[in-house]
Amino acid sequence: MILHLNKYNNLTQRVIVAILGAIIIISAIYWQSWSYFAIFLIIVLLSIREFYKLVGIDGHLPLTFWGSLTGILIYSFTFFVQMDLIKPDIFYLVFPFGSIIYFIKLYKKSEIKPFTNIAYTFLGILYVAIPFSLLHVIAFCTGKYQFELVTGILLLTWASDTGGYFAGTLFGKTKLFLRISPKKSWEGFVGGAVLTFAIAFLISVYVDILPMWKWMTIGILTVIAGTYGDLVESLFKRGINIKDSGESLPGHGGFLDRFDALLLSLPFIAAFLKLF
Repeated sequence: MILHLNKYNNLTQRVIVAILGAIIIISAIYWQSWSYFAIFLIIVLLSIREFYKLVGIDGHLPLTFWGSLTGILIYSFTFFVQMDLIKPDIFYLVFPFGSIIYFIKLYKKSEIKPFTNIAYTFLGILYVAIPFSLLHVIAFCTGKYQFELVTGILLLTWASDTGGYFAGTLFGKTKLFLRISPKKSWEGFVGGAVLTFAIAFLISVYVDILPMWKWMTIGILTVIAGTYGDLVESLFKRGINIKDSGESLPGHGGFLDRFDALLLSLPFIAAFLKLF
């Protein structure tokens, strides 16, 4: 009986946090480009610091401050370029700035594992900051800020997650990737895909920025890459024997737990929209 109550309490927390989070994020996206920039800047900072905390649990010493600062610069410069506030050439300043990480580690007298610590510092930038930076490329792919594109991609991601969660809970029997994520099932994957395609169709009907085939393709990329994003984060957590990446979001875990699917799907969506 207690286990059942705990299950429903967790589901209630999950739903409440999801609704509140969605309202805050979508409101920021809708209001103006700068509020969109600000809300995701906060998410980038909290996510990358959460990543470095996980690396620390595994016994490594990444440069949390410098890695976070470099990630924020990449995220910010990408936005400024898309807004035509700075020349694209200014973006090249990120590379020497990031290279300072090597210099700092050189002067760490107590450094035991410089190779892995430097690698993990850059992995945080690659895994968190760059995908969120590509969200700007998506938001401005028509030449101006389009809140509908960002909102649409978030809705598709949430649809995949929600459909997968409930379909997996109700019907999940066939394991999708038992070695990495025992709870994930093919039934959940199909449920997430069905809901995602339904939402993609509805978006294409009411939002004419992109044709239907592009929204449906984005839906496919969201489901496939997003599922792998979830599995990759599970791989990270399994490697250090933890269940959640953090405790910031009740019912969801940490920020990486909530945005893991988006982190892997954004590069594919950005590439697709730029090429087609």
